[in-house]
Amino acid sequence: QVQLVESGGGLVQAGGSLRLSCAASGLAFSSHVTGWFRQAPGKEREFVARIRSAGSTYYADAVKGRMTISRDNAKNTVYLQMNSLKPEDTAVYYCAAVESILSKDYRYWGQGTQVTVSS
Repeated sequence: QVQLVESGGGLVQAGGSLRLSCAASGLAFSSHVTGWFRQAPGKEREFVARIRSAGSTYYADAVKGRMTISRDNAKNTVYLQMNSLKPEDTAVYYCAAVESILSKDYRYWGQGTQVTVSS
């Protein structure tokens, strides 16, 4: 029974910050690839960031320098620190996990948390 639960979303003014959390049960993030994705109204889901089991990270160009993905193995939680937020960052943010970086698709998905950036 795998469950991913996102939290930390909310309403923030442009230029502000939020930290999203993704808590997992039924799997260990330390042995998985975990990604953050987002979907804005009227747009397709897009990749935001990912962290591998060994800790290496990768970011979409749109968020480089503004967002940081990290992991706390003791809490089995992955975070997305979001700074200098822009209205275009408004979206539902999802975390997802898969066993291997070689996998084509993420296997497990959370329900999402809403992030709204006002101008």
